[in-house]
Amino acid sequence: MERQVYFDHAATTRPDPRVVEATAPYISEKYGNPLSIYPLGAEARKAVEEAREKLAGLIGGQANGLYFTSSGAEANNMAIKGYALASMGKGRHIVASAIEHQSILNSLKGLERLGWHYDLIPVDEYGVVDPCEVADAIGDDTVLVSVNLANQEIGTIEPIAEIGEVVHEAGAKLHVDAVQAVGHIPVDVGELGADMLSISGHRFYGPKGVGALYVGKGTRVYPLIDGGMQERGRRAGTENVPAIVGIGKASEIAADETWERSARVAEVRDYLHEELFAAVDHVHLNGHPTKRLPTHESVCIEYIEGESMILFLSGEGIYTSSGSTCSSKALKASHVLLALGVDSAIAQGSLQLTLGPDNSKEDVDYCIEKLVPIVERLRRMSPLYPGN
Repeated sequence: MERQVYFDHAATTRPDPRVVEATAPYISEKYGNPLSIYPLGAEARKAVEEAREKLAGLIGGQANGLYFTSSGAEANNMAIKGYALASMGKGRHIVASAIEHQSILNSLKGLERLGWHYDLIPVDEYGVVDPCEVADAIGDDTVLVSVNLANQEIGTIEPIAEIGEVVHEAGAKLHVDAVQAVGHIPVDVGELGADMLSISGHRFYGPKGVGALYVGKGTRVYPLIDGGMQERGRRAGTENVPAIVGIGKASEIAADETWERSARVAEVRDYLHEELFAAVDHVHLNGHPTKRLPTHESVCIEYIEGESMILFLSGEGIYTSSGSTCSSKALKASHVLLALGVDSAIAQGSLQLTLGPDNSKEDVDYCIEKLVPIVERLRRMSPLYPGN
């Protein structure tokens, strides 16, 4: 294997060395329980609250509205189910986009079995949600609308501020899944009009095992985990102090470096786009060509099967994905690509390349060098490829 190239940052990111350094003491000598009243516990509690301040500052929110969770998926569950349970007297209808993460869609399915109902808003060919479609979907019984800020698979950035205006005019609340966006583009809960916003640490160079849900003033969320009074009674369980310290440090770094980091990644991503489309024919870009995350390059390559392509690339030390990570074990086309109107046969050849600040143009050159013969080899086995 000549080298290793990691092009799967939407799945997870390598923790920043500064994050690793910050968390280490809280795994060993600073191991106190934040609820303990003696100095060891007080030290841990102070670290948790400092991290809360840093993360809240990154998203332009108040620290007392931020609740730590174990992941972005838990934050999404807490938002959808927690708000639904707290709003049973107001209504039992929820609206979401058709390209939400499975943690949103499966939460809605679970609520449906308990008597709620929901509608999924279609998107256009670029994956953009039309605020007018949101307005049309909201009824007298609607209590919540959930739309991701940036899609995990195609990177399309949604017009959340405009959607928020429509939602609030109708008297409903807006939840925003910002797991893929925080730390990569500026995120401000006030400017977005988000009543709730989900975050995940390992998606922006923090540790795994920690996420957060921001809950704005006047929004009630019923706790899903009962026990002690951690997180002000909203989420029981002893806090994962090392991971919380890590997401705090990642937030501090992102607050200082997001613009520079994103510009550097976007430059390499654009180079990848040019080289890929020059080297391989029958390639289609997924998502919006400009209104997308600087990290994302999602395409469909015709006449091949995506999983085989991923395995061959892996054999060359190039790590990518086909469709979102959480659905990669499902032997069916991505629900995101199908919602864009991509033909199911073409969607099977999806290739998702998501970049980080450590990636270089030399990584791109190596990837293209190895990808071209892999595509040719797979197409020779396809009965659908012209000329076979």
